[in-house]
Amino acid sequence: MEDPMYSLQDVIRCDLCETPVPPKHCELCHIHLCEACVGEHLSDQSKKHYIVPFKQRGSIPKCQYHSTKTCIIFCKDCNVPICAICSSWGEHVQHKKEDILKALAEKKELIRKDLQELEESIYPKYQEAATNIPVQRADVKKHSQKLTTALDKQGEALHTEIDTIIQGMKSEIDDMDAQHKAAIDKQEDAINKTSTEIKKVILDLKRLLETSDVCLVSEYTSRTEEFRNLPFQFQVTLPTFTPQEIHREQIHKQIGSLSELTILYPLLDEPRILTDIYTSMLTIDLGNVSCLSDSELWTCGDYIVLDLHNLQGKLLRSVQTKSGNVPCDIAVTGSGDLVYTDDRDRSINLVSGTQIQTLITLRGWSPRGLCSTSSGDLLVTMKSDDEKQTKVVRYSGSTEKQTIQWDDQGKSLYLSGKYLSENRNSDICVTDNSAAAVVVVSAAGKLRFRYTGLPSTPRESFSPYGITTDSQGNILTSDYNNNRIHIIDQAGHFLCFICGLEEPCGLCVDSKDNLFVVEWDTGVKKLQYYK
Repeated sequence: MEDPMYSLQDVIRCDLCETPVPPKHCELCHIHLCEACVGEHLSDQSKKHYIVPFKQRGSIPKCQYHSTKTCIIFCKDCNVPICAICSSWGEHVQHKKEDILKALAEKKELIRKDLQELEESIYPKYQEAATNIPVQRADVKKHSQKLTTALDKQGEALHTEIDTIIQGMKSEIDDMDAQHKAAIDKQEDAINKTSTEIKKVILDLKRLLETSDVCLVSEYTSRTEEFRNLPFQFQVTLPTFTPQEIHREQIHKQIGSLSELTILYPLLDEPRILTDIYTSMLTIDLGNVSCLSDSELWTCGDYIVLDLHNLQGKLLRSVQTKSGNVPCDIAVTGSGDLVYTDDRDRSINLVSGTQIQTLITLRGWSPRGLCSTSSGDLLVTMKSDDEKQTKVVRYSGSTEKQTIQWDDQGKSLYLSGKYLSENRNSDICVTDNSAAAVVVVSAAGKLRFRYTGLPSTPRESFSPYGITTDSQGNILTSDYNNNRIHIIDQAGHFLCFICGLEEPCGLCVDSKDNLFVVEWDTGVKKLQYYK
């Protein structure tokens, strides 16, 4: 389509000197200017001016709060265009600001760089990884066939006496084969899903490069760091078969053994911050967080409302507690409903849609931490009114199913257990700040271990607060006093620290094992800690 600026029927001219095809435009005065007249126009100081290239005329948005004003400034802290009035009065006064055209150019340059990296580096890496999936599957089958052949040879020597044992070991191979393939399937699903996301991002970036809509471009947030590394990478120790000499009296022992299949997802040497989530609502002492989905988070803190935010910090929903008290802890159930504890009125409450239902009201005990289990039960830590006893109670709906309080010697398992999480092996992991320990018991309530930090760390400084577990069975707990997170395996062995945090509190992980960390006075950070 012919640019009207160059139309033979209606040539656009400078509004001051009639020079055709003026290259400039004043957004505030709505007049076209040639280069020679720009200075003359700016010399009129009775009004404000904002000169833009002619092709960008009309692309600068109007202020949503001052409809007659044009947004000629970009607030870098809030990532939004603002007008001069907003810049000099209100919430943006102390924020970092710059010229909107400069901000637009910087965003466009970021988009170009991201597009180039996604097209030339990141997406090809995903494509290469996807093509390697069939090779991995073929190798699994080849190795399994090799093991099966070795077992058959040994089985022929032992004849009918060992057929049952051989069949059992084949079943073990099938199980490990299934585990290995499941890990590969998980990897393939993650790669394909993320590849689809990358293709969509690439299309979106191309559209952003073509648009002149400043608001749309200014809202862009780079996701390149999120895609830079392939998801769900793992290391495999393949099982082996070790045949033994045959002794009929010890035939079972002499058949041999299969080593276990080990699939290891390595941790990053230095976890990466993927997203900083800041909103005005997150400036009040924030304590706990729970994932509704990979892109939405419930939070609560030292105030009487429960807030649902997206990863850009936008408040999606806010619910005031039924009693008007500050909630103690929150958890999202398997059906997507929110549950919270109110230790002041001793209640456990369910938020479903716009309704709040009190599930349980206690007597003599105050509920504190809670978590929703894989079976749909609720696990709740609670403190006696005299504050001398602590226990964990399992509920199915409002029915008490189990109480965990004493060890085999009749001693209390907890001094002041607060927050808790269920591990994938059904262990119950509780932070006990008074004991400076993470206390882990089995699903039956038997003590498995206490983690009290590394020996090199003075015990009195270990301050476990929030806790969560991931898909690999690792346990993560925030160490509030030392500004870090401890990662331990399901047997209680220390794996690594996540450092560089400020007063970390509540923790949760999403379906991709990304970690969300609440910092008391700052907000929420989304971190990647697996390679």
